[in-house]
Amino acid sequence: MKTKNNIKLTFLGTGTSQGVPVIACDCNVCLSDNEKDNRLRSSVLIETQGVTLAIDSGPDFRQQMLRENVQRLDAIVFTHEHKDHIAGMDDVRAFNFKSKASMDIYCTEQVLQNLCREFHYVFDPKFLYPGIPKIQPHVITNKRFKVKGVEVLPIEVLHYKLPVFGYRIGNLTYITDANKIAPEEFEKLKGSEVLILNALRKTEHISHFTLGEALGIIEKIKPKKAYLTHISHMMGCHDEVSKELPENVEIAYDGLQVEL
Repeated sequence: MKTKNNIKLTFLGTGTSQGVPVIACDCNVCLSDNEKDNRLRSSVLIETQGVTLAIDSGPDFRQQMLRENVQRLDAIVFTHEHKDHIAGMDDVRAFNFKSKASMDIYCTEQVLQNLCREFHYVFDPKFLYPGIPKIQPHVITNKRFKVKGVEVLPIEVLHYKLPVFGYRIGNLTYITDANKIAPEEFEKLKGSEVLILNALRKTEHISHFTLGEALGIIEKIKPKKAYLTHISHMMGCHDEVSKELPENVEIAYDGLQVEL
């Protein structure tokens, strides 16, 4: 029996900053005819307690919203300020028009400063006119906060030297763009029923976990189910890599839905 506290997560995108296929690349992954090898930029949609929120709004945000037929979006929670995670924010205009309300966004002060620079026409009073996105920012720190009653726990990780927030909602944890988790933040992962973690490729990278590193973290946390995201074309084809994974680990793909 489902309750109002159940969580439904949809992978809007599971690719790295370039997406897959990569422009002008003729590798086996980029030429694959398997739809699971086509990856938009990483983002997820979470529905729980009557609230629908997105984590990040990358360059493919419009396409993702249309593909999943999203009719309502209550908020966007940002992980960090890199373009592949914020570039689609302008397209919240459609939700503004439909709900006749501003879009709530949740982010750190650093991310907000970058949003103000990238989308100056949204935040600068000189540019206010009908048709621009209507945004209501909420500055968060590394403390629990609520999105319309839904409790969210930030998990601070490092993306090389850049602080990035992962998020835990109930027993669901989502971490993208990370290659280091401090011990005190690692504690927040424990008890996760579903763990979603970035795994860029098999070989070492300066700012992302490799497949082996991600599997090592999953082994320590021992969630019932783990999903790998933020996948590069250098990881290999979806079906082939899937054969190498433990029973409780899957490579996520665009459109995959998870319920808990």
